[in-house]
Amino acid sequence: MQNTPHDTPALPAAAEPDRQAGFTLIELLVVLVILGLLAGLVGPRVLAYLGGARSDSARLQIENFKSALDLYAIDVGGYPTTSQGLKALLVSPGGLRGWNGPYLRTTDLPQDPWGVAYGYRAPGQHGAFDLYSFGADKREGGSGDDADITSW
Repeated sequence: MQNTPHDTPALPAAAEPDRQAGFTLIELLVVLVILGLLAGLVGPRVLAYLGGARSDSARLQIENFKSALDLYAIDVGGYPTTSQGLKALLVSPGGLRGWNGPYLRTTDLPQDPWGVAYGYRAPGQHGAFDLYSFGADKREGGSGDDADITSW
């Protein structure tokens, strides 16, 4: 005679003490220590990477400004003066022959990655013009993330 599912007798429940499923305090502490070690090792590298990315972004924006300023100089015959500023790349300062702008793809002047307008001087102390950002500290000088980013 074959046993069918209806014929099998029910097995008695295992005699286990009432235990609630969960983690022990030791297991939780081990996990927290591991997470703390990972945060301590990885955290500074992530922050350094983010700081470096802002500096790289500022360098790229300065290169874009330099290209736009060169196009402006070809069309107009010289770079905008300090008083005309970088705004001359977007709106004609007036009274100029050959202005063929706007020379930037944006409608507003981009700010540096720290939310400050780029500095511009023409004639510059280091060339036909000086274009710069003071970095994260927003002051001249500094090192690391606080270092100035310049066109020269």
